[in-house]
Amino acid sequence: MKDKTKLVAAGRPRRKPFHPVNPPVERVSTYLFPTYDDYIEGGRNIVYGRLGGPTHRALEETITALEGGVETRLAPSGLQAVNAALLAFVKAGDRVLVTDSAYDPTRKFCDRFLARFGVETVYYDPAAGTGVADLITTNTKIVFAESPGSLTFDVQDIPALAKAAHAKGAKLLVDNTWSGGVFLKPLALGADVVIHAGTKYFSGHSDCLIGSITSRDEETAKAIFQSLLQIGANVSADDAYLTLRGMRTLAVRMEAHQQNGVALAKWLAKRPEVKRVLHPGLKNFAGHTIWKRDFAGASGLFGVILNPVGKPALKAFFNALKLFGMGFSWGGFESLCIHVHPENNRTATKWTDEGPVLRLHAGLEDIDDLTADLDRGFAAMGAVRG
Repeated sequence: MKDKTKLVAAGRPRRKPFHPVNPPVERVSTYLFPTYDDYIEGGRNIVYGRLGGPTHRALEETITALEGGVETRLAPSGLQAVNAALLAFVKAGDRVLVTDSAYDPTRKFCDRFLARFGVETVYYDPAAGTGVADLITTNTKIVFAESPGSLTFDVQDIPALAKAAHAKGAKLLVDNTWSGGVFLKPLALGADVVIHAGTKYFSGHSDCLIGSITSRDEETAKAIFQSLLQIGANVSADDAYLTLRGMRTLAVRMEAHQQNGVALAKWLAKRPEVKRVLHPGLKNFAGHTIWKRDFAGASGLFGVILNPVGKPALKAFFNALKLFGMGFSWGGFESLCIHVHPENNRTATKWTDEGPVLRLHAGLEDIDDLTADLDRGFAAMGAVRG
């Protein structure tokens, strides 16, 4: 089946008289077993509330089908999914390689938590490709990629990273949140684990927190399960239900986000206030060639670098916006715009571009209204500058 069909058909209740279209929410902590044999055998599917129930299994089945893996496990947030995936494969004395453009909370977990337990983190240039092999030592267990990277949208060569990692016995973990699982298939490109902040595009409505981890093979899946089990992670049935409901429309939403995102990126590229647009789908973007090879499309998240401007003018820009909200996260139906600071999140490389960097999320509003809103902001900025 194609992705559009998988997102509609997967995780649905098995056919029986009067079955619902979607699995209902089943809130439970304790399950009872009808016989002693049932109690002893237990099993993965239904044993205890913390390990999930039918609502969770339905969502996991849908994500697994979308990503093409063997098993998916849920986490209470995208960050928890990242953390559990990292913990599944390291011990004291090990090393992990992390892209220098990674999500800042991922960096903090590596630098502040893993370091306390003797796990070394080395950051690599997102453009390294096969060059990452030079950093892989005998104690390197993980290469962690995020493509495109947070804030600056660096596109990584996942097949090259997979080849380098596997040659030295390391696993490749990929944060695939930006693509929504629709526009990029890391497992098919050689990754071992795919991670999503389902809070974003999976849910799509900015009303719940959830993460997912999908494994390429059974051995990897067992390690992920044990990691989540030992740290006591669990997801509410309500959040699993909201995410599954959101995924039913994921394919059509991603197309709409792409359409608005590309239109906004092209419109912004022509603005005199804009120095550079950070969007992988634009032909003049540094990572466009790899993006075009590996991705089937672009989401609604991208960045722009403005020409240098003072803080009063920048404040005027944001305060004039009516549709673009200032808020963290992204992937919902609404458009967002925030001021970000990539220069604070680099160690292997340096961010040298002058001028404010804005991160925009193109929501599902009408494109003419979105451009008018940004035009209003730029007019307010110009009035202060003048």
